[in-house]
Amino acid sequence: MDFACLPAMALGVDARPTHLPMPDTPANRPGRWPWAMWSTRARLVAVVLLIDALAALISCGVIVLNARNAVRIETRASLATVESLVADTIRLSETTPPESLLQTLDLRFKVLRHVRVAVLDDSGTRIGSPAEAHRAPREAPRWFADLIMPPIERHTLPITVNGQRLGTAQITTQPLDEIDEIWGYARALSLTTAAINVAMLIALYVALGRILAPLRRLGAGLTQLEHHDYTARLEAPGARELAVIAERFNKVAAALGEVRAANGRLNRQLLTAQDDERRRTALELHDEFGPCLFALEANAASIARIASGPTEPSREKLAARAAEISAIVGQVQTVNRELLNRLRPHGLGQAPLATCLDLLLRGFARRHPGLEFVGRFDGLARGYGDLVDLTVFRCVQESATNAVRHGAATRVEAEAAESDGHLTVTIRDNGTGIPNEHGTGLGLSGMRERVEALGGTFALDNAGPGAIVRIVIPVPPDRVDENASPSA
Repeated sequence: MDFACLPAMALGVDARPTHLPMPDTPANRPGRWPWAMWSTRARLVAVVLLIDALAALISCGVIVLNARNAVRIETRASLATVESLVADTIRLSETTPPESLLQTLDLRFKVLRHVRVAVLDDSGTRIGSPAEAHRAPREAPRWFADLIMPPIERHTLPITVNGQRLGTAQITTQPLDEIDEIWGYARALSLTTAAINVAMLIALYVALGRILAPLRRLGAGLTQLEHHDYTARLEAPGARELAVIAERFNKVAAALGEVRAANGRLNRQLLTAQDDERRRTALELHDEFGPCLFALEANAASIARIASGPTEPSREKLAARAAEISAIVGQVQTVNRELLNRLRPHGLGQAPLATCLDLLLRGFARRHPGLEFVGRFDGLARGYGDLVDLTVFRCVQESATNAVRHGAATRVEAEAAESDGHLTVTIRDNGTGIPNEHGTGLGLSGMRERVEALGGTFALDNAGPGAIVRIVIPVPPDRVDENASPSA
């Protein structure tokens, strides 16, 4: 039988200090039910205690019902047996003198179990002393006896010898004898069960501490991640489920570390790209605009000298200087247009995306007259937003540049289409592919990062022949125009 009267300390609330901060959750705020503040170990032990308490109540109920039935049967059997013995004793004592028969009955039936026999003379006076005076003190407490005790039964037998009534024998059931025995067994069983339960709870508390220890280490690891320390790793515990959690934690920490390293590399690449762009812009301004401006200044000075001469200015010389100035201005415009197009593609966002891509390939064809550039951009919407349009444009531009500069290609094909809510772009060439020593430069990593930032995928097939770049970008819901625009 189980009992719930175990010490309150058996709840096993884990009060050991920990370096983990308590999260600001509704369960940890003042005024909440204390159950929300308990540790997992304390909750499990409390559940076991609750089960023990329910088992104790059920066991007590069963014991009381069985004991009450057993006491009733035992007392009734004893009552019938003693009643027969008293009747037989009276019948067999007809030769006994009447004055000694009552004394004999009192002495013979003074000490019995489960029943009491009181011998009264003809005047109603009790013969001898009560049997309770010769018995040991009761062991069962009053509340236990009240739970089990059945109704008291009493039978009266007349004592008659040779037709003369000498007195009466009162036979009364006494269930306290059986209740005392039951109390002794119940107390011994209760103490044994309580000791077993205490030992079980102590073992459970220690076992739960060892089982849940990985969760404390997991909490410490999460705290490290919270403080941006992605070197945190957990040892695999013995429990299979916790080992899976530790493995997933280590993978997440490693992935976060890789993302942080990638972000660091990206930041460095962005700074490098900015510096490279500024350097290239400065070189072009110095190498292209500087000589042009100097030539314009020289031609202007020459025209001024011709105009200020003592003789009539030569129209041929003025026309030559004007032609030189016009050529220089055309060169400046060309350089300025290329510079602006590199900084921001001309017409992107104003003209349809397909038209901008087609013009891009035509520009490559003009700069590389010996190469063939083919574009298929039918079925594209007018635009997909500034970020998507610029990403597609830059990827096509960078892929064509790599094919010409590093792959020695003679034919470059670019294709873009929209299907199933995704924009698919494929650029392939017939060159030798990107050399291994070229590695992953700013162009390839920049394309990958642009595409992945939009939730798309970037793939480079450099196995040959040539290189194939495949890009898939989800179509944003707020694209500019849903109507297809044919390529120009």
